[in-house]
Formats: sequence, structure tokens, C-alpha cells
Amino acid sequence: MTDQHTFPFPVTELANDRVKLTPFLVERHAEAFVSGCAPHPELYAHMPLGPFTTTPEFIEKFLVEWPQKVSGWVTFAVIDKTRPPSAEDDEGGLAGMMSYIRTSGVHLSTEIGGVVTLPAYHRTHVTSNAAGLMMQYALDSVEDGGLGLRRVEWLTSSMNTASIRVAERLGFRRDGVFRWHYLYPDGAKNHKIGNGRALPPGSPEGHLGRDTVVLSVCWDDWEEGVKEKVEAVMARTK
Repeated sequence: MTDQHTFPFPVTELANDRVKLTPFLVERHAEAFVSGCAPHPELYAHMPLGPFTTTPEFIEKFLVEWPQKVSGWVTFAVIDKTRPPSAEDDEGGLAGMMSYIRTSGVHLSTEIGGVVTLPAYHRTHVTSNAAGLMMQYALDSVEDGGLGLRRVEWLTSSMNTASIRVAERLGFRRDGVFRWHYLYPDGAKNHKIGNGRALPPGSPEGHLGRDTVVLSVCWDDWEEGVKEKVEAVMARTK
């Protein structure tokens, strides 16, 4: 790791017996993902981007423009291996997407973000197993097949209690809150959930603000029990 703008990813997938993370391919995953999200704009209620109503819009805004603005971005398609392959989908069930973002080879850190799990896979093993695999790969030592990073972050809206709950269940600890971290232009129209506080006088009608909760797992947390905690969460059947 020599360049903070480059994320070396020497493996082609992360997997266990329940889920698989494979690089998100436009030609393979984009249309199915957008189709699954389109009826549910609330999936993007706490995210700066979205909702996306067309596949070209999703490709341009999420897969092309945003990674150019934010360094160290790698997006994965999350596949539920417990769903049998079909004639239309020989991988199994496309359950969502997750990304490593803001990855720094200099500071040995990354963030798990861009987390969208399709509604059919909510309250299942999918999100915890996918995030757990990403934590394992990021924080395990190079000798054990990981990247040997020092810090993994999880940033989410202060109003996104489900996301906070997932992170804390996986051993992330709260570091603090970035107040007024994001502005959601036309947030009300775009189904966003703001921080519940008024914007300054003169702000455009419908704009909303977001406070961001910052959580993290560091290498010493990982070695002092979080690794085993993640393994236990991933092994749960309910």
C-alpha cells in the first residue's frame, strides 16, 4: 500500500457459506440492483446519494461520479448463497451492495459504506455476514490473508438506528458525531430523513441536514475480542 488514492484488492471475492461479495459489474448487477431498489426510495433515506430510478442514473452518479470524488472506493455486489441459482441468475440471489471507501494506504484505514440491502433480505443473515467478511479482510493480518489495516470506520446518519444497531452488534464503537455533516438538497422531495432540526433562516424549502455518527473498530479492538464477536454474529442462524 503506497498510494492513499489506490486500494489494492488482490482477491476477486470474499465469501463464506452464506454470502459472497464480488466486484460490482455494471453488465451483471446494475439493472437487477436498480430494479430491486426502485420501488423502495426509502433505502436511500439516510444516504447523500439516491434514490435512483434508472440504471443509467445509478451508473453515472454512484459508480462513476462519486468514486472520482472520494478516494479508495471499491464496490461489491452482495450475493446470498443460500438462494439457489436460477436461469436468470447463476450466482444466487443479488441481495445488495457494499463498498470500501476513503481507503488510505498511508494511514491504513478504510470505511465500510454505500450499504444497501434489498428489502427481501432485511432481517436476515445477509448484512451482518457481508459486513463481517469486509471487516475480516480489512483487519486480519497480512500473514492471515487480510490487509492488516489499523482502523475500519462505519459512518451513518444519527437517525439511522438500524445501521447503528448493525454496527454496534459487530463490535463498532462510537467515536462521536459530525453535526450538520451533510446537506440534502431537496431532501424532502427525495425521501430523505434529516436530523430533525431547522436549517438557518433563508434556506431553500425542502432542504434537510444530516448529523453523522462515527463508529470504528481498530486493530487492537480486533485482536482483543471483536474478531471473535464478529465470528459469533456471522454464525447465528436467527
